[in-house]
Amino acid sequence: MITFLFFLSLHMLNAGFPIFVSQISGQPALGGIMTTAFMMAAIFSRPFVSAFLYQLNIKKTISITLLFVAISMLISYGSTSIPFLIIIRVIEGAAFGIITTLLATLATSIIPTERTGEGIGFFGMATSLGASLSPALALYIYNSFSFQNILLLALVIILSVFCFSLFIKNIFIGKETKMDHSIIHYIFDKKALFPSVLVFFLCITFGAVFSFMGGLGEEVGLGAKISLFFFIFMFVMLLIRPISGKVFDRFGYKVLIYPSSISGLIGLLLLAVANHLFVLIAAAFFYGIGYGILQPTLQSWAVSLVAREKKGTANAMIFTGMDLGMALGSPIFGMVAGIFGYREMFGYSSICILFILVFYMFSSKNQKLEEIKEKAVLIQKN
Repeated sequence: MITFLFFLSLHMLNAGFPIFVSQISGQPALGGIMTTAFMMAAIFSRPFVSAFLYQLNIKKTISITLLFVAISMLISYGSTSIPFLIIIRVIEGAAFGIITTLLATLATSIIPTERTGEGIGFFGMATSLGASLSPALALYIYNSFSFQNILLLALVIILSVFCFSLFIKNIFIGKETKMDHSIIHYIFDKKALFPSVLVFFLCITFGAVFSFMGGLGEEVGLGAKISLFFFIFMFVMLLIRPISGKVFDRFGYKVLIYPSSISGLIGLLLLAVANHLFVLIAAAFFYGIGYGILQPTLQSWAVSLVAREKKGTANAMIFTGMDLGMALGSPIFGMVAGIFGYREMFGYSSICILFILVFYMFSSKNQKLEEIKEKAVLIQKN
């Protein structure tokens, strides 16, 4: 619940700030900087918090950081200074990186190993529901009232989250009390690198969807109906994640990568030809299945590859891939949309899903070759 509400609050601002800043400045590029500043701050804060995970009191760190978020929201109310708002976005982004890494580490530490996929599926549902519901809610409030109302609601939610955080049971990740290894040991694990790269490409597409569905609605004449995409997307994830988590625990990640990637690819291609509400609903359905299965599967895969004391590192790497993908997806595909239009932009974004399929395909072949070599060596020894 804490994770869901935290994502809802911060991503409401991520959806509202670009529109607000673009309107007051007359420069859409400045609106994109608001999202990029937030995401880049989150990216740089994650390695820092994962490096000092053993030394932190997780419960106190979450509560104190939430207070800083609440203060930043409060002092930004009514401000129209672009440099000041960028600073606020950096503070909020750093806090986002810290808190989400710690919450994910808490979650993965209490999930039984044999139910990793199911547990992370539920936890990932909280993050995705917050991220997918927030733009629809923010757009509704912005169009019906004002950006300042979005800010007030986000502040109320954060204060509620702070109250809930006081009831978190603190969990100690390991027995280390000092830095016994190099900083790289705590912020990087090569076993989790490949799933993190795949989630990076996935979230490039999510950054485009998250940022430019409103523009697509205007381009194809769907207007406010475009928010239906996020509700369908959210509903599909509610249905699919518990199922995919159990499939992961029983059969592993291999049976999920191909069908989820293909479904996400279909969803983006449908957005590229969307000219009717029915096509939009179909796109939300397929993209919801694709993202809803692929994101928690990659996170579960990464966490299952590392030792228990490195779960925080694996989570930080996965979230860094997600943040970096969203941070780059928004400005890159914003430029593409400016040149070709929004529908064509979503068509080009589908290339990122193709990258996932191609990279995974080559990785699977290399893994099979390694297994064959190992078997051959064993046969020779026997």
